[in-house]
Amino acid sequence: MASEQQTIDYIVEQVASAGDIRSHKMFGEYALYCDEKVVGFVCDDQLFIKITEVGQDIIKEPTTGQPYPGAKLYFLISEEFWDDREYMSELVRMTADALPQPKPKKRS
Repeated sequence: MASEQQTIDYIVEQVASAGDIRSHKMFGEYALYCDEKVVGFVCDDQLFIKITEVGQDIIKEPTTGQPYPGAKLYFLISEEFWDDREYMSELVRMTADALPQPKPKKRS
């Protein structure tokens, strides 16, 4: 089941204060970017955030899951937290800060 556009639109709106937020559609699902870093995915209308130590501290008792078969584990963020803009923005901002800069794309 592919994610609905309204789901990703809502999540992007909720975390807008975290930085330069955007999404990119891939195979009916979405990657979530903060300041050009992939911080998570929205798959099957579920939010998955990359696992970081700071994320562990913010979430306290996280649930994990795979956004798609064969993927690494990610924090699975329950919908009950989506309405809390401050919490969601902090989680995305701190996750982005903990991740390395993306590797430059090679020119062909």
